[in-house]
Amino acid sequence: GSGFQSSRREKYGNVFKTHLLGRPLIRVTGAENVRKILMGEHHLVSTEWPRSTRMLLGPNSLANSIGDIHRHKRKVFSKIFSQEALETYLPKIQLVIQDTLRVWSSNPEPINVYFEAQKLTFRMALRVLLGFRLSDEELNHLFQVFQKFVENVFSLPVDLPFSGYRRGIRARETLLRSLEKAIQEKLQNTQGKDYADALDVLIESGKEHGKELTMQELKDGTLELIFAAYATTASASTSLIMQLLKHPHVLEKLREELRGNGILHNGCVCEGALRVDTITSLHYLDCVIKELLRLFSPISGGYRTVLQTFELDGFQIPKGWSVMYSIRDTHDTAPVFKDIDVFDPDRFGRERTEDKDGRFHYLPFGGGVRNCLGKQLAKLFLKTLAIELASMSRFELATRTFPKIMPVPVVHPADELKVRFFGLDSNQNEILTETEAMLGATV
Repeated sequence: GSGFQSSRREKYGNVFKTHLLGRPLIRVTGAENVRKILMGEHHLVSTEWPRSTRMLLGPNSLANSIGDIHRHKRKVFSKIFSQEALETYLPKIQLVIQDTLRVWSSNPEPINVYFEAQKLTFRMALRVLLGFRLSDEELNHLFQVFQKFVENVFSLPVDLPFSGYRRGIRARETLLRSLEKAIQEKLQNTQGKDYADALDVLIESGKEHGKELTMQELKDGTLELIFAAYATTASASTSLIMQLLKHPHVLEKLREELRGNGILHNGCVCEGALRVDTITSLHYLDCVIKELLRLFSPISGGYRTVLQTFELDGFQIPKGWSVMYSIRDTHDTAPVFKDIDVFDPDRFGRERTEDKDGRFHYLPFGGGVRNCLGKQLAKLFLKTLAIELASMSRFELATRTFPKIMPVPVVHPADELKVRFFGLDSNQNEILTETEAMLGATV
């Protein structure tokens, strides 16, 4: 955990040797050190995830590809996250979030935010991003299987009965069978669609780049998209709700910006007000999300293997060794940030711009040729969630104190973060029906 890493960093410095999942590892912190790792892709280092992660995500995944294969896959996947694609996703994302907040608000009991945020991001990935027409029963079953898969992606690669690795393999096999069925049904039934989802774009992009994707590549690509959109976005969504509860002045300042830009009127979002360019222009909202990702970055870092011996911070890093660069530790020790433990969105405001003093002091989405392809979609989702939280709900902490934060493997509450929501809309059932109909879902 973070306490172990910080104690070793204080004792040995920003570059030190440790062990992870049974293998020796060089842990790297600090903007200049991280810059050398990220900009050294393909000649100093190459991507390498732990064996359990490589096997469970699959050999055809973007995360596991290298060299020319990686470059080609990024070109194919990049269209999924283009400005044009984001515009088509946004209305559906907004509907899923509105639907979810109404369900939360209709529940007389407090909700477990992290668990519900996981369900929200999973539903968004399958119904909006991938366009799967799954019943609620099928969706809930897949969600339970996917949780088992995610729980064991980072496990000791020991293939024995009852091991976490074996549970992960079984979950992957079940998921791939369900995904193949959903993909085949989707390819056969194209009627009633009013937008091109990510899977449509992925299939067409593959054809444009001269290689039609096989079913195995589609299944691996689909699983990777769900994985990328799931745990990290649920983590950030939970952190967002917690910080808005802790800092009501931030929530009110956010509402003022929405009212000033004609988005929020009489306590609700004006119809047709949300477009990608409109959301992008909201400066304070951008600062809130930036600060959220600085203080509670869902991604801890990235793994690499050394292709040739090179020097880093005065040490020789030997060829063949594994390296992990740390995003969280780099954020926590960056000298450009003042009062690093304080949630302060204004640090990214026009008057302070603390992130402008060094490119690699702030890197919630990584950097270099492997920077996160889906970062614009992730930020769009979080900003839309923040807008809807600020406009359509009142919410309060349902426990006496906030839970402690646990940063492994993603940032999340160590205990349940229980929140009570109070909805502002009485037409719940009618709107839920309309939402599901617009998503093309079978209920």
